Amino acid sequence: MSLREVAQSIRTMEIRGAGEIARAGAGALKDMAQEFSGNDLDRFKKELEENKDLLLSTRPTAISLWNAVQAVSRGTKDAKSVEELRAIIFSNVDRFVSRSKEAVKTIGRIGSQRIKGGERILTHCNSKAALSVIRTAFSDGKSIEVIATESRPWRQGLLTANELASEGIPTTLIIDSAVRWAMKDIDLVYVGADTIASNGAVINKIGTSQIALAAHEARVPFIVCAETFKFSPKTVHGELVEIEERDPGEIVKEGEIPPSVRILNPVFDATPADYVDSIVTEVGVISPYAAYDIIMKELGQETAFNR
Repeated sequence: MSLREVAQSIRTMEIRGAGEIARAGAGALKDMAQEFSGNDLDRFKKELEENKDLLLSTRPTAISLWNAVQAVSRGTKDAKSVEELRAIIFSNVDRFVSRSKEAVKTIGRIGSQRIKGGERILTHCNSKAALSVIRTAFSDGKSIEVIATESRPWRQGLLTANELASEGIPTTLIIDSAVRWAMKDIDLVYVGADTIASNGAVINKIGTSQIALAAHEARVPFIVCAETFKFSPKTVHGELVEIEERDPGEIVKEGEIPPSVRILNPVFDATPADYVDSIVTEVGVISPYAAYDIIMKELGQETAFNR
């Protein structure tokens, strides 16, 4: 696909999931660099900036995409020729994609240590990182059962249920509003994240905060699984995470309700750090209050302060 086609696929959620979005965006920039012809360095840099802006406009809440674009851009301003710039982009993309894929496996190994066997685990939406933990625990021979939420309106929970069932993992699908009812029988909650703010707040699929509240009430550990590129350097400056709202047509069909009824379709919500037991990253398990340290150590002060 061309970069514009990738951008459109991200916008329409044909490409979805924070990691997939980030890798797709990085890969699209690499393809753009590959296809650029001529020796006009200024034009190359201008096209790079324009295409970065196009990608970033597609999913404003997905900090993973923003961090991927920053990773691809690292060192590009110092390039003295088209070939040098192309080589920098290629190297940056390959490094980012390789590390992001390996991160999910590492999170699976680390996060599965909390699972001893015999637990009922609740998960929400379709987080590759959270599912890596569950898959790793199951492949290690631990007896577990998974409760997956439907995750409306896109019903990503069906993807989760199908993936787990295909691997023989006992799975039950519930509607989102049944979470509090089900929590009395849950031992652990594992969810992913789209963005983690510097104060430890977790922005994830709508409904996550309600699950965290129910888990807190029931004293069930609520564990977030997130690669470090999902931590937001922007929030270090106090910038609020923009909660994306999508087309009402994803919820109701035309004619089902009167036009006078307002429809809200937020994609994400924010879970306060107080309700998060821990965050599993590829560099280890951290407290949500250590999010600032992760941003500084893993993403760098240059990313945080020279945006």
